[in-house]
Amino acid sequence: MNLTNYVKQVSLEDFGWEFRHQAYWNKRLRTTGGRFFPKDGHLDFNPKIYETFGLEIFRKIVRHELAHYHLYYQGKGYRHGDRDFKELLKKVDGLRYAPALSNSQSFLVYECLNCGSLIRRRRIVNLQKYRCGRCMGKLRLSEKA
Repeated sequence: MNLTNYVKQVSLEDFGWEFRHQAYWNKRLRTTGGRFFPKDGHLDFNPKIYETFGLEIFRKIVRHELAHYHLYYQGKGYRHGDRDFKELLKKVDGLRYAPALSNSQSFLVYECLNCGSLIRRRRIVNLQKYRCGRCMGKLRLSEKA
């Protein structure tokens, strides 16, 4: 799929206005679905959103970024809090927020062998060196998550 041509098609079909710049895939995006750059007018999109949620959700994200784009070039309020932006986004059925991608936060769970308390950590704990903070009991990696 040629992304720029797809964005041009969505712009004409859903807004009735022409998209005159470029659209790019940006693999470095983590939590956002896309970005609009007022300085040069291009749009970035997160390919993981398209791969995970499919074309229907991705089209709504394209509408969101195009709402920023078109309002900016019309001299209207193009930021998230502006009334013009909220109204146009509602009119074209765009997403206000990108859906959360799973596995954004994963934890290891350790269990105290003495008191049974559970301890969540993002990093691996050296079980020879560290003990439970409540009772000084030994820890083990737990299957509970």
